[in-house]
Amino acid sequence: MKGYVRQRTKGSWEITIDVGRDPATGKRRRHSETIRGTKRDAERRLAELLVNIERGSYIKPKKITVGEWLNDWGTSYVATNCSLRTLDSYRSEIENHIVPSLGSILLTQLRPQHLQSYYAAALAHGRIDGKGGLSQRTVQYQHRIISESLDHAVKMGFLARNVADAVDPPHPKRHSMATLKPEDVPQFLNWSRGTRFHALYCTALFTGMRLGELLGLRWCDVDLDLATLSISQALLKRRGLCHMVEPKSAYSRRSIAISPAVAILLRHHRAQQEMERIMMGTNLKEIDLVFANSDGNPLDPGTVTKTFSRVLAKAGLTHIRFHDLRHTHATLMLKAGIHPKIVQERLGHGSIAVTLDTYSHVVSGLQELAVQRFEGIFDKEVLKILTNTEVPNESKCRQNVGIEEKFQCEPHRTRTCNRLIKSQLLCQLS
Repeated sequence: MKGYVRQRTKGSWEITIDVGRDPATGKRRRHSETIRGTKRDAERRLAELLVNIERGSYIKPKKITVGEWLNDWGTSYVATNCSLRTLDSYRSEIENHIVPSLGSILLTQLRPQHLQSYYAAALAHGRIDGKGGLSQRTVQYQHRIISESLDHAVKMGFLARNVADAVDPPHPKRHSMATLKPEDVPQFLNWSRGTRFHALYCTALFTGMRLGELLGLRWCDVDLDLATLSISQALLKRRGLCHMVEPKSAYSRRSIAISPAVAILLRHHRAQQEMERIMMGTNLKEIDLVFANSDGNPLDPGTVTKTFSRVLAKAGLTHIRFHDLRHTHATLMLKAGIHPKIVQERLGHGSIAVTLDTYSHVVSGLQELAVQRFEGIFDKEVLKILTNTEVPNESKCRQNVGIEEKFQCEPHRTRTCNRLIKSQLLCQLS
């Protein structure tokens, strides 16, 4: 197997390798490739190709750019395997950031250095409006998009390896989570009574449901006798239009127990909704939405969140997002000693690891409560032994000093110090 490198122009090198005979014609086949950079870069690429040929994993490069591949991947794979929200999010990052910077590079010519340089530039001045760089979390999200697309290219036979695996994306800083404090909840609920979204805000706070899940909830999904809610659909606003879609994941399709107080609140809410429908000349149906406009049409998520911000301002509370009601629910449950597995099921997380990672700041603070509960297992006699700090009787200690020869003295300790420590230990053991 032969291969060589020759310089074409300054900073441009041509690789030529023998890839074997064509099974159909028997003629020798050669592959040529142009590398821009140093001679070492060309030699490194040559070695990579020779190894791939030796392993039988050589793939004939196709002249497709990164931009063309990302667009094709988004249309053929993402559109059929991901949610509409994910599709819109991926397309936004691809069209506004990734393709303008990396789109002209041939897919087979993409190197880890290209990605590392792009991430550095995006952090420094990557915003579309030119007012600084992107956040570390956004750049990490773009790295995930690039990595997933290159993984698919490997599966489809366009690439031999995923170069994104050799790149370290930026790690976002963990920010403190904003939630309502227990003492702020009554004040918030009192001020929300004057709005038409009072029942919605209460349900969000006491169930931890997402906004889309709340706006997609139907009366047929609510069992007020058993005090349970079932998540079977969610509302998504996309390009100005509201759609009912599947829940975020398979774990999001779940059943949630509600407290008796919330069940009573929803009974009153339903009675009020029935009166509104009668005044409009219609009847409330089981398939109708629990939280809707007077005419039964879905609520606009933007209107709900704007009203929520106004309620917080009037109540004199620190501004938080509507989604932070979900965080408040989880945080208060964990602080109350509820097992994280229960919290995971209520929130619809894919695994308990997601819950523990998201609320690690709360879980770590539960150790004090766990220690107190552990002490509660034992009777007062055990605690009395633990808290007894009396100095052992001196005469009794002297009787046991003679046994000290059985112990090995620690280096750099005086004999007197050893006698005192060991005699006290023997007295406590006896």
